[in-house]
Amino acid sequence: MAATMRAAALWAAFIAAVFAIGTRAAHTQGDLLPPLHASARLLTWQMLPAVAYAALAVAVLPPLARRMAWRPLLLAAWAAAAGWAIVLALSDGWDALHRPLDAPTEYPVAIPAVDADPALWLRTFTERLAGYTTHVRGHPPLPTLLVWTLDAAGLHGTGWAAALIIAAGSSAAAAVAVTVRAVAGERIARAAVPFLALAPLAVWVATTMDALFLGVAAWGTALLARRRALAGGLVLGALPYLSYGLLPLFAVPAVVVLLQRPRWWPMLAGLAVVPAAFTLGGFWWPDGVAATHATYLISGGSAQRSYAFYLVGNLAVLALLTGPAVAAAGPAAARALRRRMPPEAPVALLAAAALVGVLALDLSGVTRGEVERIWVPFAAWLLPLAALTPSRIGTRPWLAAQAATAIALQALVHSHW
Repeated sequence: MAATMRAAALWAAFIAAVFAIGTRAAHTQGDLLPPLHASARLLTWQMLPAVAYAALAVAVLPPLARRMAWRPLLLAAWAAAAGWAIVLALSDGWDALHRPLDAPTEYPVAIPAVDADPALWLRTFTERLAGYTTHVRGHPPLPTLLVWTLDAAGLHGTGWAAALIIAAGSSAAAAVAVTVRAVAGERIARAAVPFLALAPLAVWVATTMDALFLGVAAWGTALLARRRALAGGLVLGALPYLSYGLLPLFAVPAVVVLLQRPRWWPMLAGLAVVPAAFTLGGFWWPDGVAATHATYLISGGSAQRSYAFYLVGNLAVLALLTGPAVAAAGPAAARALRRRMPPEAPVALLAAAALVGVLALDLSGVTRGEVERIWVPFAAWLLPLAALTPSRIGTRPWLAAQAATAIALQALVHSHW
């Protein structure tokens, strides 16, 4: 118990120290709040619905997770995670759910360009990259094509895109639980569900496209965990075409493959489908990486930030996204890995794989800030660690601490995403 509380105290001290250093350098970042791409604020009464939702969820989720039948529990986890993301966002007003996608830097701005000739747009995507908006420039073409597809299907307006993003991102609570159950058993999966549904990262589920990336990655991994090799490969094959930064996230499904041994040939066949389709359509992925990196270096944005500060600061952001309960579980996770303790060790392995992916991106230097959204697909795999936290004081205090972290983030930080 003492080790658990020390780990939680270190979590708080680490975050406080990073923000203290960042505040001293804030004048170089305009109105930003390093290491977050955000500004400080104070919401009061606006947070009351979120506080009420959190109190109800803390009371209800642990007994539901213990007693409800498994499939209904997955739907409940999805609904609870979606509600949590929505109620947090609504503290900024009714239009907050789609407002981030209305920005001139976002994907929907490119819809008219795709409309003119989708096949030509894809073939010339790389060579015309410099003329697109910030988010289109910074990613492969698939996110823009998804937004365009909604519009082409008659679902006009950013509200539909926001609904897709929130639905996909919140569904990861169910998908991660499915994976944990497959590799570590139902007891730990059930214990993880409340922490998956009431996570601090929900602040960035409504509405950043990275939440959709989270959902795609989580379900692809869950399919592999259930030995649905072809379907899992097909879904995971889309990840590099959603975001170049998702490549290190393959460390997580790699662990699942080692643990579950799905059939290799169907999985590899599935993985090849999306890359083959984009290549035949005229988009060559390595050229896209090179072009995006070139625009990143000359953009004058995050590439100009301090490598040393954000090398550490990015990890503080990950700590905020995952919360104190995950930090408190650190000693138990380390012990499980060291002793290869079943069923805890597989959960720790999934978290370690996600952390390896984060460290790979962090050390590369291409993620200097703005990682509160980039880390979302990685952070979800650390959340099940909270199920390993020693339960002498019970689940509810740690779950309340998770909810309080999200509420504090929403109340004190105005995110630019």
